[in-house]
Amino acid sequence: MQIAILLFPGFTALDAIGPYETLCRLPGAETVFVAERPGPVPNDRGDFSLVAEKSLDEVEHPDIVVVPGGPEANLPLKPGPVHDWLKAVDAGSTWTTSVCTGSLILASAGLLAGRRATSHWTALELLRSHDVEPTLERVVTEGKYVTAAGVSSGIDMGLTLVGRIAGDRTAQAVQLLIEYDPQPPYDAGSPEKAPADLVAELREKYTQRRASA
Repeated sequence: MQIAILLFPGFTALDAIGPYETLCRLPGAETVFVAERPGPVPNDRGDFSLVAEKSLDEVEHPDIVVVPGGPEANLPLKPGPVHDWLKAVDAGSTWTTSVCTGSLILASAGLLAGRRATSHWTALELLRSHDVEPTLERVVTEGKYVTAAGVSSGIDMGLTLVGRIAGDRTAQAVQLLIEYDPQPPYDAGSPEKAPADLVAELREKYTQRRASA
């Protein structure tokens, strides 16, 4: 079972690493990081890189496709090599997935049209322009398409897939091995739980950033 995790300049690190740490533990898994060109690919802060072992052309038939997100200005949202690759591999994939704003990449490639999907809460409404119904759910499964909300939810998405593929006990074993037992010091991890003024402040910040892009 080949798992292809897409990288592009300016991706968010945990969007890729969270699913990697769960899915790489599937029995028989071969995980490969893939980009337009092999080599180091910098994250959205420019201070950390992951290495793409293979180019898009070298990975033609992955069983699972994982698309991380990043700041909207960094996303490959226009027709080009990434869209071409996604459409090609999606035709034969068993699962096509995304984390955070990675769903905008899938949506802009036309793969989520008519479906429900999630994304980072600041970007959810952008899905509508691609004929996608946005939802605040943490993990959304629509057929073979699985989308996860912001950043850390990629771990939940990975565990969800492990359970679907290899069964609950294997997923529980993976969760135990990575000791994924969230006990955050604050209960502010979603717009429904965070202080309303903080949600408004951050929403305005991202709206202004989007308008100036």
